[in-house]
Amino acid sequence: MSEWDHEFDLVIVGSGAGGMAAALTAHDSGLSAVVVEKGGKFGGSTGISGGGIWIPNNPALRAKGHDDSRESIRRYLDLLTGGRVPAARLDAFVDEGPAAMELLCRSRWMRFFWVKGYSDYHPELEGGRPMGRSIEALPFDTRKLGEDERHQRPNSMKGPLGLWITAKDYHDLAMVKRTWRGRRASVVAAWRVASNLVRRRHMATGGRALVARLRMAVKDAGVPLWLKTPMTDLVTDEGKAVTGIVARRDGEEIRIRGRYGVLLATGGFDHNPEMRAKHLPEGGREDFGMGARENTGDGILAGERLGADLGLMDDAWWMPAVRHPAGAVIPLVSERCIPPSIIVSSDGRRFTNESSPYVNFVHDQLAGGHVPAWFVMDAKARERYPFAQILPGAPIPRGYYEKGIAFEAGTVEELAGKIGVPAGTLAETVARFNRFAEAGKDEDFGRGDSAYDRYYGDPTLKNPNLDVIGKAPFHAFRIEVGDLGTKGGLVCDEHSRVLRADESVIEGLYATGNTSASVMGNEYAGPGATIGPSIVFGYIAARHAAAKR
Repeated sequence: MSEWDHEFDLVIVGSGAGGMAAALTAHDSGLSAVVVEKGGKFGGSTGISGGGIWIPNNPALRAKGHDDSRESIRRYLDLLTGGRVPAARLDAFVDEGPAAMELLCRSRWMRFFWVKGYSDYHPELEGGRPMGRSIEALPFDTRKLGEDERHQRPNSMKGPLGLWITAKDYHDLAMVKRTWRGRRASVVAAWRVASNLVRRRHMATGGRALVARLRMAVKDAGVPLWLKTPMTDLVTDEGKAVTGIVARRDGEEIRIRGRYGVLLATGGFDHNPEMRAKHLPEGGREDFGMGARENTGDGILAGERLGADLGLMDDAWWMPAVRHPAGAVIPLVSERCIPPSIIVSSDGRRFTNESSPYVNFVHDQLAGGHVPAWFVMDAKARERYPFAQILPGAPIPRGYYEKGIAFEAGTVEELAGKIGVPAGTLAETVARFNRFAEAGKDEDFGRGDSAYDRYYGDPTLKNPNLDVIGKAPFHAFRIEVGDLGTKGGLVCDEHSRVLRADESVIEGLYATGNTSASVMGNEYAGPGATIGPSIVFGYIAARHAAAKR
């Protein structure tokens, strides 16, 4: 056990936002650290995400005058999590979050802006904010990464010809056929394309901008990042305290000591079929995951071998999705707010508020066994709004029809026959929805009542989320149960230390991000409530490790 190939104060496994935030914190605390990454690209799931960060009272929000009371934040989280998360964990997230972001912002590279109006996911709860608490990294020219640029993976927020869009741009462009703001956003988009061609910039936004900025900050701090270095096991002192890891690098097995601990930030088990089959509910076991392909539960399994307790293993950061004919999984975020549309189960009936937060939508879908579901819309919807990366008015690619993903018909009844639902029931469902649309009130599920619903809705309508489904041809898309990652993992305390089932601490072992059981419980506070806690508990872990010196 005394033979080590490398020694550091803190070994960090995983290069997502939580891992790199921990690296910066370790450096700031005077610790030597290393980040080891299984994949050939850095950034993990953060790098292919929207990149939102939900941390109340962070510097970007305070700069805009939004200084929440601690009581309101805790009240919101208490109502949201319903007693399923230890109070000490929630306290740590709320109290340490601002300090974590302040530390990041001391780097010249870390710059953020408030996504104004992107509501908390449950703004109707006491302490929820309709104007939102989410922030996003400023766009970044990845040419500044130098040699590291080739280790960046693309994400879904990058458009053709170098077009780059932020979360706000995405919101505005969804209404390109309906509002002046949308039309203005299209002009800005055209200007960006022309500007990039002239200036030869490689602009990144969202999660890709965030991890690029974090990479530059980590590089400035002198913390090494080793790619293609998968952890294969944890090393312990006589089976008790964790003292390091075993990994593979350049084809050889190496042992890396962590004098004050090891932080697991390896993601969830999104792409581990055995773990999905064992832990996730029926209907959510097939892999329609949108996280990094390297997320196969490595950290969770390593902790479990040491007797770590597991929590929330039957849940995920669910996201309704459409399978692209080529195999990619396309998330449905703004699409579920398209006014002349509904989502029905195999019996032809609606089963929930289509425009609700995506985790809640899928929770209802799974609870009722509505897998698959069908997204039904009319010709107006296709003319006015984008859907699954298909531009408004553009034809649906033939591959969708050939693969049985999309269907088209001249009447609602004919469409029902094609997707295998009762024709009379679907016609009744559409007629009932149309009455709600005309009145501007969804009496069944309250669609459009929440500020979150309305964010991606059409502001030109009485109710931004309701419009009559009536113009032929009619379309239906098969909706899959997708996810942005799994929610369950190693149970941790308020210091990010991994716990056993008897609540004793596995000394020297920390976890953050989707490797740990989520501080959000079964819920989702707002845009970035995955990345925000990952950053905060990575920060907390590094600070706790530093206190051991």
